[in-house]
Amino acid sequence: MFNFKILKEDKKTYARIGRFTTPHGTIETPVFMPVGTKATVKSMTPEDLKNAGSQIILGNTYHLYLRPGHKLIEKMGGLHKFMNWDRPILTDSGGFQVFSLARAERSGVRQKNKSPQSGTPLKSLVKIHGDHVEFRSILDGSKHTFSPKKVMEIEHALGADIIMAFDECPPPGATKKYAQESMERTHRWVMECKKEHEKLSKKQPHKQALFPIIQGGMYKDLRIESAKFMASLDLPGIAIGGLAVGEPRDVTWKMVDAILPYLPKNKPRYMMGIGTPEDITEAVKRGIDMFDCVLPTRLGRHGSAFTGKGTIHVRNEENKFSKKPLDSKCNCHVCKNYTRAYLRHLIMENELLGLHLLSYHNIAYLTQLVEKLKGRIKK
Repeated sequence: MFNFKILKEDKKTYARIGRFTTPHGTIETPVFMPVGTKATVKSMTPEDLKNAGSQIILGNTYHLYLRPGHKLIEKMGGLHKFMNWDRPILTDSGGFQVFSLARAERSGVRQKNKSPQSGTPLKSLVKIHGDHVEFRSILDGSKHTFSPKKVMEIEHALGADIIMAFDECPPPGATKKYAQESMERTHRWVMECKKEHEKLSKKQPHKQALFPIIQGGMYKDLRIESAKFMASLDLPGIAIGGLAVGEPRDVTWKMVDAILPYLPKNKPRYMMGIGTPEDITEAVKRGIDMFDCVLPTRLGRHGSAFTGKGTIHVRNEENKFSKKPLDSKCNCHVCKNYTRAYLRHLIMENELLGLHLLSYHNIAYLTQLVEKLKGRIKK
């Protein structure tokens, strides 16, 4: 069911073109995956995403568990039917959100350590136990527990084609001692995930591919150890987690370069959380097949757009009378039909159409970039 075939390899780099078969269609790699955190890619309809060239999108286990709940989605026929998306879906494990949102709350990033809705103080937001993590909801401060078994239950209920093993993503400044403890915990958890996944798979008709996540902080030896361990599990794919989380980019790519020789060649490689044109280009050079990020729609909502000359801020005065498109070499329908002057007007007036059009362009731009990189690999 989950077959990965390498179609073309670049002789000078690790870059390659592949084809990954899933129950909901074939994915041509390398591929950028838009993030649909709460069963929607913000401001985009499924038809928009298809027109922009998206082959696969993401769902967020943490947020969908909190609301509307995985059991509701399961009753509605699974995530594909719930959000009217008939192409492949990947769900993350929620591990990143459990830990990163707790750190954000502690530092006062979110509502000065208050629940966004109820105002309830969120003390002791996350506690790590041997086989599970206890955390509080960012919605109302209520207490919840995630374990490898629980996460597999949620992801199986959501029904995505690709599901991620439960992991801990340590902060970029973590000491080596903590990074090692975190990595070893992630290794234990992936074994529990694998066991529970195999058990649940026997009871359901649709098949799902479980990907493990390489961790190890910003330490090469730990990264290599984790890469070897995850590769030995012989699961349908492998992911690189815990990078692009605030560390300098030269450190990011040093960590990736250290583990490349240990990644299985015949499995799709997924680097989590990258989405700038520069990062995507660097990832493709290194033979990364899949990548995702919220950046295209986040930038769009803040009035910014990717172009061949860098990211531009549409609200800038220079665009007020501009008849130019966002990017003259982009063939998306936004660049074909709308001027910078009109898009600036929409953004200045906080019109929803402006947020949608910029988000559409940013996703289409990254999709076209990947296609251009594929063309270079073929040559």
